[in-house]
Formats: sequence, C-alpha cells, structure tokens
Amino acid sequence: MAVTSLVAVIVNYNSESDSIRCIDSMLAQKICPPKNIVLVDNNSPDGSGLRLRAHFPQISTLLSERNDGYGAGVNLGVAHAQADFYLILNPDTYFQHNRMDEALAVFEKHHDLGILGMNLLNPDGTQQYSARTFYSAWSIVLRRSQLGKLGLFQGGKQRHLMEKEWGNGPFSADWVMGTGFIVRQQAFDQLRGMDEAFFLYMEDVDLCARMWAHGWQVWADPRLTLIHDHQRHSDQKMFSWSAKMHLKSLARFRYKFGLPWFVTPSRDWIRHRFLRNVQS
Repeated sequence: MAVTSLVAVIVNYNSESDSIRCIDSMLAQKICPPKNIVLVDNNSPDGSGLRLRAHFPQISTLLSERNDGYGAGVNLGVAHAQADFYLILNPDTYFQHNRMDEALAVFEKHHDLGILGMNLLNPDGTQQYSARTFYSAWSIVLRRSQLGKLGLFQGGKQRHLMEKEWGNGPFSADWVMGTGFIVRQQAFDQLRGMDEAFFLYMEDVDLCARMWAHGWQVWADPRLTLIHDHQRHSDQKMFSWSAKMHLKSLARFRYKFGLPWFVTPSRDWIRHRFLRNVQS
C-alpha cells in the first residue's frame, strides 16, 4: 500500500474539556503524529482557544478571529495542512481503538471513495447509526416527533437510519454524520470544501450530497468506532436558537437539492437537482 498522510482537524467552540479528552485519546491511541493534529478555535468567548494552545504546544492551534460556523472552521483547518486524507472530528468525541490503517486501506483500494464515515457509539456502547439515507419531509417528521416511536412507523425510521447495514464491513450510504469522518483531499478540494452558508447543522448532509453529485462515493465502516458523548441541542424547545438554526440549514438544503414529501430522494435525484441549480 502506498504511503499516505493523515491530518486530523478538530473545531473547538467553548468545548475545552471535550477537546482535551479528544486530543488526549488521539495521542494515546497514536491516531496520527502530534504535528498532524490541527485544532481550530472558532473565536470561543470563554478563551478556551488560548488555553488549549498552551495545553497542547505540540499540535497546531489556529485561533480564528471570528466564528463563521462549523464548516468554516473545518475549511480553515484543512487549508492549514496539506495531506492525502483529513480526519474531521467534533471535540465531544474520543478514541478507544486505532484502526486508521484499515480506513486508509479502504481508500487505497477504492479510488472513487470520497468520504468514509465512522461508527459513532454512545459512551455505553450503543450505536448512534451514523450513516443515513437522504431526507424526505416524512423521515424528518419521524425523527423529530413522537410518531417515530410508534410501532407502525418503526420500519421507515429504521430504513432512514440504515440499521440493517451495520455488519462487519464498509457499506455505501447516502450521507454520514460529520461528527467523525475521513475525507479524501482530492475530493474535498474539488468540492471547494464545506459550504460555509451552513452555519451549523446539515453541512455534513450537504457535503455528502455534493460528493455523490460529483461522482464520488460515500461509505461508512462499522469497524471504525468512535465514542460520541454528545448533547442533542437541536432537540431543545421549538423556538430555541439551535432549533432555528436547524430549520434554517434545512431550508438551504431544500433549496439546493429539494425535499420530497414522502419518497426518499435517490442519488440521481440529488445529482440532477444540484446540477440544475449550478447551471441556472
């Protein structure tokens, strides 16, 4: 297998303790050399960026002068260091195993693979089902309401979460959660990175949709486990800031790719809608 380079990018915003745990786990598991870890601080008002720079002098810490959102932070980190592949992580994640060699071997074998998603687990070991089908309006209702808990609608919810796909090997997915994934530099550059118009939420769905539109594959790998100790801010009250940001991002995604009422959009649908918007 050819020698490849991997750079990890973590975006911090008022998440000092989470970022420390994440980076400590990467160093302990030898995910990549310290010089290949880039921490981007999105102008955290709690001053955690400066403290993290002092705490980890062996890694690269970038202090953004403003907070332009998660995608902008990722783009800033990727632009800082050239690599064949980038491991993109939320700070509220940590590693218990190192299987990066297996991940890179998948990329080396499949040259049209643009993104490989990780298997996100709760701290108790249960799955978060971090690979999904594209949204329909109905799938959003099932995920965001009590309807999804009714037995009558469990099948639709399970199909959206691709629950039956999580076997032993990599599988194709419409999109994977941006909490933890590996992206090929060539594909990321072709797409010009993440769409910074998504300040928060849906930027991962958008990135994967554009991968498919440009002919790249998106897969998930059950072997690449990553603990995600998260809080679902978007599940807060209807008129909370997080809920409003989620709706705003959903509206932008709908503008770019469409959002059928009941039928899960195919990858051809996504490609057609995207190319039509680009050409118009």
